[in-house]
Amino acid sequence: MAATMTNGDASHAPIEVSFPLPRAPHTNIHLQLTNNGPTLLLFLTTASADSASSAALGSFVYAMPNRATPADTLSTPLFTHGGTLDFTTRLSKVLARKTSKPVYVGNSSSFASAGMGGTVEEEMEAFRRTVEVVMGLLDKEKK
Repeated sequence: MAATMTNGDASHAPIEVSFPLPRAPHTNIHLQLTNNGPTLLLFLTTASADSASSAALGSFVYAMPNRATPADTLSTPLFTHGGTLDFTTRLSKVLARKTSKPVYVGNSSSFASAGMGGTVEEEMEAFRRTVEVVMGLLDKEKK
């Protein structure tokens, strides 16, 4: 059992959920979300019955809202892994824009085991679903 270290405030404990990919019910996206107030920290990975028990370290991206021009969210990759960088960057920018908070996103997701082998459509559905789940968790946290 892993212990969660917080600075004496249990409200910053990570939220862990998993949900199936829209077109690949045997592949799940696992996410861990930590909302510590001023920033968000999100880690994503995928797992299926066919996948190995460990995944390669993916990309890690920092994004923050641009107060001058909100449509131009700023981001910088802190660690890159070719196949995950684009998805991670787009996700961090969308979440920073929607939450108006700086966001750190780590992503080692692979859509190769999805129903059609990881097509653009499958990746976009996973992207949309991930944003919906994260925003839903943040909304639930506010109540």
